[in-house]
Amino acid sequence: MNRHPTLLLAVHGTRQARGTAIAHSLALRLGEITQRPTRLAFADVASPSVGEVAATVPGPLVVVPAFLASGYHVRTDIPHQLAQAGRADAVITPALGAHPAALATAHRRLLACGYQPGDGVVLACAGTSDARAHRELDQAAAGLSDLLGTRVVRGSIATSTPTVADQVAALRRGGHTRVAVASWLLAPGLFHDRLAHCGADAVAAPLCPDAAIARALADRYHQAAIPLPV
Repeated sequence: MNRHPTLLLAVHGTRQARGTAIAHSLALRLGEITQRPTRLAFADVASPSVGEVAATVPGPLVVVPAFLASGYHVRTDIPHQLAQAGRADAVITPALGAHPAALATAHRRLLACGYQPGDGVVLACAGTSDARAHRELDQAAAGLSDLLGTRVVRGSIATSTPTVADQVAALRRGGHTRVAVASWLLAPGLFHDRLAHCGADAVAAPLCPDAAIARALADRYHQAAIPLPV
């Protein structure tokens, strides 16, 4: 029997082929970095689900949520799927959140999309109704503000307000002739597609694929796997 906990990478899921391909490539990269058995599962939209994959994995299991905040999927849905699959014993790592690697990648993506000093900046997040996740997203906006040396406001693509379009319009009313949007999304999909219509002058690409994101998720696995019995 394998002596190392299996890494189960849990991603949101998308109906777009490119986003799904990025999820598979991220799982492959994690396996290369960790040198551990690695599986991919989807929390929503796509299959196989987290529960379906977890039920087939023998031995210790570490679930690494590839999410940028600890909202519904991380705090409720994934644990429920694991429990339903008889894998309540699995260890779930913290979400990626405002990890320095994620912030640095968002910064690079923003510069690459045509951001100019003096632009108003909106951090585009998927959106959440979870208060704890809201605080994590505020931390991400503050972290990107520090990297840029300018104020970054947060906008939601879905679920909560203010929306990204609301924030873009507010920055223009406040005197910004240009507004850039930093993407706080891991992969392309419906949410990132919506940003094309938010009224910004420049929209950054999602964070993946990027080697720094894979290394950060690998760190989550190693931190959780060290104390596990094998």
